[in-house]
Amino acid sequence: MTGPVSRFRGLPLRSRLALLVALAVAVAVAAAAVACWLLTRAQLSSELDTSLQNSSAPPGTVQDALDNCATGTNPDATATTGFAYIQVVTPGGHSCVATYSEPVKLQPQDVEVARGTRRDTLHDSITQDGAKVRVYTQRELLRPGTEIAVSVSRPLGEIDSSLNQLALLLAAVAGIGVLGAGAAGLWIARAGLRPVDGLTRAVEHVARTEDLTVRIPAEGEDEIARLSRSFNSMTAALASSRDRQSQLIADAGHELRTPLTSLRTNVELLARSEETGRAIPPDDRKALMASVKAQMTELAALIGDLQELSRPDAADPGPLQVVALHETMASALERARLRGPDLTIGAELNPWYVRAEPAALERALVNVLDNAVKFSPPGGTVEVALSQWGELTVRDHGPGIPAEELPHVFERFWRSPTARALPGSGLGLSIVARTVQQTGGEIALRQAAGGGTVAAIRIPGAPTPPPETP
Repeated sequence: MTGPVSRFRGLPLRSRLALLVALAVAVAVAAAAVACWLLTRAQLSSELDTSLQNSSAPPGTVQDALDNCATGTNPDATATTGFAYIQVVTPGGHSCVATYSEPVKLQPQDVEVARGTRRDTLHDSITQDGAKVRVYTQRELLRPGTEIAVSVSRPLGEIDSSLNQLALLLAAVAGIGVLGAGAAGLWIARAGLRPVDGLTRAVEHVARTEDLTVRIPAEGEDEIARLSRSFNSMTAALASSRDRQSQLIADAGHELRTPLTSLRTNVELLARSEETGRAIPPDDRKALMASVKAQMTELAALIGDLQELSRPDAADPGPLQVVALHETMASALERARLRGPDLTIGAELNPWYVRAEPAALERALVNVLDNAVKFSPPGGTVEVALSQWGELTVRDHGPGIPAEELPHVFERFWRSPTARALPGSGLGLSIVARTVQQTGGEIALRQAAGGGTVAAIRIPGAPTPPPETP
């Protein structure tokens, strides 16, 4: 059983469909042919029985049969020309055969009719030559007061011949039908699977060439069209993901090149000083070491940002917890004051509770504050406010962002031309935007009245913590 099944599964899909269609049609045609043959046989047998029951022995035939019995004459079966065989059945179980009739083997039912225990009988029997006949035996009135049993038989060969011809005709029609069904099934399979062939070729092309620009025409609303549209969406998503990955690698390489070059130059100066024995002046050496330390710090921050952004945009941000936004912002303010000791950072924080990942949310708030500290002038002011409606704003009094650059501030590695001399990788606001979006909130940057920039963050929440679920 496993062999044929495995061989069938090894066939191409169109061949399997054609075979299944041919098999289904063959079963249906065979069932119809058998039903037709059985109905025809039943109808012919019924008509023969009716004909026998309505027929009677020709005049003089019964007397002729009785005369043959009396004289002991055995009729010549080869001279049979009648349409039916006539014979008289005696109560003793003997038969008297009319001239030109062929003797038919008696059955117990015939003797019972002759003895008067039953009125008539209808059954199959055979002649002395072995030919099948249909027999009808009934009691007939020979003369007033005298009844005898008369058996009328007709050969079944005429029915068998018709049924055999019908069987041959049905077999021929069934064979032609199965062949036609197989051809039609193959044609239907080819026509129906043509879109699948196109999809298969497209997938093979993508696997062979990694060309994700391939698109499959999708017409209609059937399963093939839906599959084609899904494939197109998948390749578009993969192409976009690959482009973002390539862009991320290119941007990361560009951002890493500057601190690495500066770091290598400083290290080479220190190494050359050690090799030649020519000491670097203490002030210059101190400046070199400070520069190396700053570049190492910048590289560490850049690598941390890259690790944060390397996760997919749809990645699970971790379990969301109820977080007091005002407390998290107060903690971030402490870190910001350490990074800008000469700045005045004022804060007015109203209670506001949100659902977020605590570590990611604090990092995002620190990035926003770092941005404000970085662009604030020496001795400047940073104003932080968390309103009672949950809007968090951070305003600096720096040079501000031109209106044409505002749409790009959340792009990875994007930096304003005026800020390229300042430390940073251009990833901070990208991380902030993704963290805020994962909490269901939104962030926007806008120009502040009187100069500077305002970062506004809105995260869904409430001024009171939700009740704890038991």
